[in-house]
Parts: sequence; C-alpha cells; structure tokens
Amino acid sequence: MRIDLVRTDEERLACFEVLRELRPALVRERFLDDLARMAGQGFALAALWDPDVRAVAGFRPMEMFSTGPILYVDDLVTAAAHRGKKYGAALLSFLNGHALARGCRFLELDSGLQRLDAHRFYRREGLEDVALHFSRPTGSGERWKI
Repeated sequence: MRIDLVRTDEERLACFEVLRELRPALVRERFLDDLARMAGQGFALAALWDPDVRAVAGFRPMEMFSTGPILYVDDLVTAAAHRGKKYGAALLSFLNGHALARGCRFLELDSGLQRLDAHRFYRREGLEDVALHFSRPTGSGERWKI
C-alpha cells in the first residue's frame, strides 16, 4: 500500500474511475483540464495505491476567520469494491499529517445529508458534526447535488 500526492497526468487519470464513483458527473475528456484549473485555486489530489488506485482524496488549503488555516477535503472516496479495508482511514490519516505539516488548525469536509455510511465513518475517525452547509444557485441553474 502506498499513499502520496498525485503529480502526473498518468496518475491523475488513474484516479478518475474511483473519483467518479463519488462524482458521477465527471467527464473523462475534461478531467485533466478541470484539475489544472482547480490546481490554480490550491486543489490537489492524493491517492492510495494497492497496487492500483483504491482511494482518492481531493483537497485544498483554506483560511477563514472562523477557523484560521484549514485543510478542506472536497472529495474522499474508496472504490466500492475495496471498502472495509481501512483505505479511507489510511487516506484520512495521510491528509491529517499533510494538514499538520502545513500549519492547518483543522481538517474539514462537508458530506451530503443522505450519506449516512460516510457520516458513521467520519465520526469513527474522530471528525465531529459542527455545522450545517447551506446552498442555493445564484442563477437559474440546478440545485447542488452531492
């Protein structure tokens, strides 16, 4: 098992199918361009290989008045065929170490209200429910879907 930051386009594309399990709207033909644009905003990927990609996390550093510096986890997913093998916990531990090394005070994420299994996992890993996330479209677009 190996966990590391994803650095090459080949590694990024190897993460696509696992990440799409969480984000089914992802389009393979735009994936690298989307990642490049988001990287300009601080976004990065980390992956767990055993030997292929088994779990992926998308994250970014942020700072807010309410928290100070944090590591915000946009996406955290283990391939469905490999759940229950502690891959998610290992990846979350890697992210926590990454956050500590960068002076982040918290590791934070949002999770859709319907993702009850994920909520149990996060609580088991020491994350606490501290807020509700509210959202609405700014125009006539669709509501946010997780």
